[in-house]
Amino acid sequence: MNLVILSPVRLLGDCLAACLSHHDGIAVIAVVDRFSALRDMLVRTPVDMALIDVSHDIALEEVRAIALDWPDLALVAVGLDEQRHEVTRCCRAGFVGYVPREREINELLRVLQDVAVGRMACSAEVSAELMRALFQRSEPIESRAANEALTRREEEVLRLLGRALSNKEIAKELNLSVATVKQHVHHVLAKLHLSGRAQAMRRVRDEPWMAPARVTEGR
Repeated sequence: MNLVILSPVRLLGDCLAACLSHHDGIAVIAVVDRFSALRDMLVRTPVDMALIDVSHDIALEEVRAIALDWPDLALVAVGLDEQRHEVTRCCRAGFVGYVPREREINELLRVLQDVAVGRMACSAEVSAELMRALFQRSEPIESRAANEALTRREEEVLRLLGRALSNKEIAKELNLSVATVKQHVHHVLAKLHLSGRAQAMRRVRDEPWMAPARVTEGR
């Protein structure tokens, strides 16, 4: 298992790396302190899992963008305050596992093993909250129909709108002209009955299946 550790506290990141490196089957590829550095690492190196320190304030939108761009990457929150709403927020951002801040290193190892085989353990209260959130955020038939109306290129544009990119930035990302991007944005907003870019960002945040990442984009 190749993993990367992201923590704004370098000492914490290095300590986690030292502990995990002693265990068979785990290879710590790098310790980084910024999301931009994590992105650079993911572009260059095959990584199975990323441990992200959430004991300090982090931008969950950055986490969501990573989850959308690398859907096969398992994201694990480390140092989470195990409150129902906090776990729900992290799951919506794209985390597939978490380690509460009061747990020991052995618990982290168990979580890594669970995540590797597609499991996530949590308390009964947290499970109930996640079930309620799943019901509240379930994909309506109207959303599925709207998504089917989007072309592949429009899905790509919608995904980048979800990352708050400007038309110029989207044009550079997709190798298109700004005029073409403007036309795609207009079509996306019209097809999804959205009033503007802010609504498009919220739509991608709440319903990430609307704008799936594509392996053909060089990831």
